[in-house]
Amino acid sequence: MNNNEMKITTADPSAIGVFGLAMVTLVASSQKMGWTVGVGYAIPWAIFLGAFAQIFAGFSDSKRNNLFGTTVFLGYGVFWLGVAMSWMINLGIFGETIATNLDVKQFGFAFIGYFIFSLVATVASLSTNKALFTIFIFIDTLFLGLSLSTVWGISGGHTLAAYSEFIVSILGFYIFAANFLNGHYGKIILPVGKPFNVFTK
Repeated sequence: MNNNEMKITTADPSAIGVFGLAMVTLVASSQKMGWTVGVGYAIPWAIFLGAFAQIFAGFSDSKRNNLFGTTVFLGYGVFWLGVAMSWMINLGIFGETIATNLDVKQFGFAFIGYFIFSLVATVASLSTNKALFTIFIFIDTLFLGLSLSTVWGISGGHTLAAYSEFIVSILGFYIFAANFLNGHYGKIILPVGKPFNVFTK
């Protein structure tokens, strides 16, 4: 009996994960920028693109032994699940009692926690590429703005968050396209920049 080795490879899930991020931040930023009103139609995109697409990418990266992708995609995926549920609570989907006893500062402290998470991810992104590092800088300013506006009521924080989230979306679409096209064709179609390599493994 011959022992044949079968090599099972898993496709890089980064493209679909970043596409999920790009889509949900585009929809969410439209409300922050004042281009749309309310969050009712943003909820499905938060759940299916912001959450499920990134959670799928995170689990897929775990099979590839990619600690960075696993941590980042799963971390932001569950964030969007939390955001979607928070929006649903605010809209009264889970009942009027819980909707009338809300303290928005609790939402704000969650943003502070994710600001810390994003700062750590930004340091880790130094070993990936310049495009990813750049998007993390704007994710940092997004969570900083959200924290300032919801915890301390600083109006400028909302403006900072709105513009940062829109830029995150634009950068996200570029990184999605780069990951997809470069991976599909096996060569550089859209450059993402070499890693900074400030820290060595």
